[in-house]
Amino acid sequence: MQKQLRERMQTAGPKKILACDGGGILGLMSVEILAAIEAQLRESTGNPDLVLADWFDFTCGTSTGAIIAACISCGMSTDQIRTFYVDSGEQMFDKASILQRLRYSYNDEPLAQKLQHELDTALGYPAPGGRRKPKATLGDEGLRTLLMMVLRNHTTDSPWPISNNPFGKYNQAERPDCNLRLPLWQLVRASTAAPTFFPPEIVTLGEGTEKPYSFVFVDGGVTTYNNPACLAYQMATAAPYGINWETGVDKMLIVSVGTGRAANARPNLTEGDLWLLDHAKNIPSALMNAASDGWDMSCRIIGECRFGEPIDREVGDLVVRKSDWGKDPKRHFAYVRYNPDVTAEGLRKLGLAKISAEAMSKMDSTDHIADIQRVGTVYAGKYVDSAKYFRGF
Repeated sequence: MQKQLRERMQTAGPKKILACDGGGILGLMSVEILAAIEAQLRESTGNPDLVLADWFDFTCGTSTGAIIAACISCGMSTDQIRTFYVDSGEQMFDKASILQRLRYSYNDEPLAQKLQHELDTALGYPAPGGRRKPKATLGDEGLRTLLMMVLRNHTTDSPWPISNNPFGKYNQAERPDCNLRLPLWQLVRASTAAPTFFPPEIVTLGEGTEKPYSFVFVDGGVTTYNNPACLAYQMATAAPYGINWETGVDKMLIVSVGTGRAANARPNLTEGDLWLLDHAKNIPSALMNAASDGWDMSCRIIGECRFGEPIDREVGDLVVRKSDWGKDPKRHFAYVRYNPDVTAEGLRKLGLAKISAEAMSKMDSTDHIADIQRVGTVYAGKYVDSAKYFRGF
């Protein structure tokens, strides 16, 4: 079972990890950044058909990042992923359709059907429809990379980083509730089940056995792992997961891709503005942003940060000078963080002052898809340099 994945995971040589943040339709920024990486890798390898699954050994993501990571693991090109987002963006992330979504049964909901179709097609199965049920599972032999998606188990009140790791405790075939038998589309859908956008996802483990049981899942972004980069490092190296990849700046590269960064600054805020509804509206995003920055900073300290924009005015960017790369034996991996500054000032610096900063910070900005793509494309053109920052891998 998972023969090709096992061989890839255990083959000697440096390992490359791709981590994709959550952020709704803003995930299109990530897609355009990844498109630039894919194009540069095609040129540097001389392989015009290269897809990111050929190069990255481990793809992981939270919420919209889980969609991207799963599509990459299935072998989709960034052109295919872009088409998926552009064609389905409104259907996936338009908050206005929540009441309509509640009328669907869980597996007939439009996003569910879209995921079933795209993932099964990418893995070589006939498109589901009629009596034909989706085939792809988390343990599918066609998945090209190690894959992790972050979910939030609302039933147990805990984050669930679920993966196709063949060495994982809950992925063993003899278990009646082996995670690898779970439908791939459903796990991706569960990771994207953002409260107020989608109904929660009910996932049944041990289906068909004497003691099946179910959990209620919501968006993995409603955890401290909206940025899953450090979590991926933990899974790749911590003994209980059984992967045990070697660490070192010449042995592991983590490329972390965000969906835009903009603090919700409110310079005219007064004490009287802080009431229950204000907290309900602003605290979740504040916690998610703080956690994302915190994990980013942890990666820059643990790893050798080769590129990343400043985190704040106190710590700066923590980027290691190129002349010092590889000289600190305490660094566990090489690290690159791509995350556009989408404040008004950040957009101005990109030459995109006419684009709405407010729209670039909302995960349901489906009326601004072209602008979101433009930000990702311009940012990538200015900062993505795989020959420089991925050197040695």
